[in-house]
Amino acid sequence: MNNLTHRKARISDLPRLIELLLEDELGQTRESRSAELDENYIKAFHKIDSDQNQYLMAVENGDEIIGTCHLTIMPSLTFIGSTRMQIEAVRVADKYRGQKIGSWMFDQAISYAKEHDVSIIQLTTNKKRVQAKHFYEKLGFKASHEGMKLYLEKHT
Repeated sequence: MNNLTHRKARISDLPRLIELLLEDELGQTRESRSAELDENYIKAFHKIDSDQNQYLMAVENGDEIIGTCHLTIMPSLTFIGSTRMQIEAVRVADKYRGQKIGSWMFDQAISYAKEHDVSIIQLTTNKKRVQAKHFYEKLGFKASHEGMKLYLEKHT
């Protein structure tokens, strides 16, 4: 895995990024499996891509995308006007798991945070993803808060 690089995702990467989301058991219940890329993914990608506080990371081994995560920089008044970074949608392709790619990806995310004067990195993980929680704890993350979500109906 010496060929690992990361870059900002491009619209042409979107089908592969969705594939990575679908490899996860929870993703299979939350994501669209249609043969045609759902328009909502395309709209979301453009919102992310146009926002300077967003970095949708495509992790490559050579020319193959094997991982992704979504980084969001968030200015905050709390902690004396600190800047936070949220990490979401962390995925490594099934066939590459257990090869330290996730650790490498987090090293890159932490470097990105330091470059952007971030003082707090935060993430959430589904309680069903026990292995993911252990992975994050090994990296130094602490389960300091109880996460909560409120799902709103979409209005069309």
